[in-house]
Amino acid sequence: MKTYSAKAADIEKKWVTIDATGLVVGRLASIVALRLRGKHKPTYTPHVDDGDNVIVVNAAKAVLTGRKREKKINHGGPLSRAHRGKGGGAHASARTAWSRPARKLARLPRCRTSP
Repeated sequence: MKTYSAKAADIEKKWVTIDATGLVVGRLASIVALRLRGKHKPTYTPHVDDGDNVIVVNAAKAVLTGRKREKKINHGGPLSRAHRGKGGGAHASARTAWSRPARKLARLPRCRTSP
């Protein structure tokens, strides 16, 4: 039996809508990354883009567990200042990051978990 390898012509992309109301941010990120890569499909092939298109609604209603909103500090990434290659200095707390528009919050998991 040969190993199946999907071709670009064989791929069917769907639009998936995910409601982020009440979901924990990290779990939401893993769900979005799974759908974007296409690992939920039995025809998953690593070198072919066979993932679905994802729309996240109510991203501002996603939650952080524990006291992360007050204590968690981002040390880089799209919601804080650029990393300049030198250490020192925290950039933005989660409270500051969550005061930004929800579309930037939804972009954070995609930047860190997708290739």
